[in-house]
Amino acid sequence: MENSFFIDSDKLSPAALEKKHRLENDPSSRTNHMEYMEGMEIIHSDICEKVMSQVAGYDYSKYTAHDVIAALEHENCSIEDFKALLSPAAEPFLERIAQRAKAETGKHFGNTVYLFTPLYIANYCENYCVYCGFNCYNDIRRMKLSIEQIDREMKIIADSGMEEILILTGESRSKSGIEYIGEACKLARKYFRMVGLEIYPVNTDEYRYLHECGADYVTVFQETYDTEKYEKLHLMGHKRVWPYRFDAQERALMGGMRGAGFSALLGLADFRKDALASALHVYYLQRKYPHAEMSLSCPRLRPIINNDKINPLDVHETQLCQVLCAYRIFMPFVGITVSSRESESFRNGIVKIAATKISAGVSTGIGDHESKYSGKKSDSTEGDEQFEISDDRSLDKMYNDMSAEGLQPVLNDYIYV
Repeated sequence: MENSFFIDSDKLSPAALEKKHRLENDPSSRTNHMEYMEGMEIIHSDICEKVMSQVAGYDYSKYTAHDVIAALEHENCSIEDFKALLSPAAEPFLERIAQRAKAETGKHFGNTVYLFTPLYIANYCENYCVYCGFNCYNDIRRMKLSIEQIDREMKIIADSGMEEILILTGESRSKSGIEYIGEACKLARKYFRMVGLEIYPVNTDEYRYLHECGADYVTVFQETYDTEKYEKLHLMGHKRVWPYRFDAQERALMGGMRGAGFSALLGLADFRKDALASALHVYYLQRKYPHAEMSLSCPRLRPIINNDKINPLDVHETQLCQVLCAYRIFMPFVGITVSSRESESFRNGIVKIAATKISAGVSTGIGDHESKYSGKKSDSTEGDEQFEISDDRSLDKMYNDMSAEGLQPVLNDYIYV
């Protein structure tokens, strides 16, 4: 198994700097990103082959206005129709696409919009992902909340009225072990009706344990489905293993999780192909596990601390809107989440068209909810943020804004018996 690694000091040591340089400049120094590491469960699923064969044959330049119009006229959106709606040929028809998406959203979700908030409990990481603020070579303030601090943060969030929480960690087993995450899930059950996880991928038995501790669903970002680009962006750590990450949601469902979330980070590679792959990942798994609740996110790259090397492939708001509307038309029942990476105005608009869930009262730092929610300085040190957010509205402000837009904000609609 690859050695655990993270920066636990103010500056990189000469040895760490040398290794970082080798990883960046010598591909032969990296492990094979398609080979499983020791301890990683292999489930022999057929989903990956189905998704990637479709993506490999996707030439979006061949689609015409006629294909887009035909897709919009079909009552049920096929995979081929979905490919047309993602293509450049669909851009002049965005208003019509949005109208169709809005109709589908209203048919299946009414005017409801679900609210949740993330809680980062640690930002230690053993991966070197060149675009992420938590990466192990980035010189940031690292922090792991104690159980007492987690309890305090959760109480502050719950007192604001929030009923759904998403627990996040950096990807470090040595600092954020399964038992630690499990204890956080047990605490969350005291305060919240719905508990989600966004952590490093784990094996089926570990997902089962976390579900027994109180977790309802798991979200995993594949980041990009382009395996060649993935190799160049993920230079070290367990996250480097592309197929293990791909199968994470299926292992979570096998472990008893009620739902799973999916996403690519748009801008890392060809966003149209990544959007296609993300949706098909959901599409095929939904047919294999029809009882599961599936959701899609659509984040774009955001600035991070200490990084001027990332040159994202631009994904503008109109293109993001096109992707989200295509998602809705292709899979009317799927939840669609738009994060605080996006602007207030964009989120206000897209929830009236295609999105069904948004975050509120967001912090991507560690241990800073007291200072952000109340304005009081926290007694403890705070850890740096993973990325910069754009929409920093509180739960009250978000709730009132959604109501003013004619929407019905929902904090939770589950009944536990």
